[in-house]
Amino acid sequence: MFLSKNLRYLRRQKNFTQEMLCEKLGVKRTMISAYEDGRSEPKLMALQTLAETFGVSVDELLNRNLEQDGRVGASKRNVNILTIAVDAANNEHISLVGQKASAGYLNGYADPEYMENLPQFHLPNLSRSKTYRAFEINGDSMLPLVSGTIIIGEYVEQLNDIKSGKTYILVTDSEGIVYKRVFNYIEEKGSLYLVSDNEQYKPYEMPAKEVFEIWESKAFISTDFPNPKDKDNPVSLEDISKMITELRKEIVRMK
Repeated sequence: MFLSKNLRYLRRQKNFTQEMLCEKLGVKRTMISAYEDGRSEPKLMALQTLAETFGVSVDELLNRNLEQDGRVGASKRNVNILTIAVDAANNEHISLVGQKASAGYLNGYADPEYMENLPQFHLPNLSRSKTYRAFEINGDSMLPLVSGTIIIGEYVEQLNDIKSGKTYILVTDSEGIVYKRVFNYIEEKGSLYLVSDNEQYKPYEMPAKEVFEIWESKAFISTDFPNPKDKDNPVSLEDISKMITELRKEIVRMK
């Protein structure tokens, strides 16, 4: 069985301490340590609680090497336990993670004090029932959105909810915070494929187990207005001028 190894792996993936697990199971911390060392095995009710906590089945917990497999019941588990900031009326804020704050976010995204110190704001026309976060992107890999653009993302609870071809902000172990177009191959390979809109950057594969949080892009804020010559709108101002001139000539001929 892989129980002890899986418990250590899943606890770290979920950012759980042994103290947090012992509170859930109602046992002493030394018992959690014994489970992870293989010196003791949890009873059936405790096994079911552990499986529900980590978003896997009891069978997976006992019989699959989840670290080697890399899927960790990816289609069933939550990406992370989310920490949010609220106002006095218990309305959720949109927390802004700027470029300078992005490195600290990897260590503080689960820390309520850290989250409260980030800039907070509200936007109209966004669902009150959803959770949003704003990230300032860096670099030119997602042109025509330039470096410094702020992406507003909606929290995605389950990795399997990722829709291939849509753009997401991913908080990852190996790459930090990235904004990419994502293709979902979790069921087939336990991985995501990340693609840049700027063709100068090559697509690459990322194991699903490296993703801490994922946010589906819903809006953006930028002081840089898109140019008609940009990739998504290849018609230039000169082309538009020529079309208008030809249209005027055609109208004159028709008269």
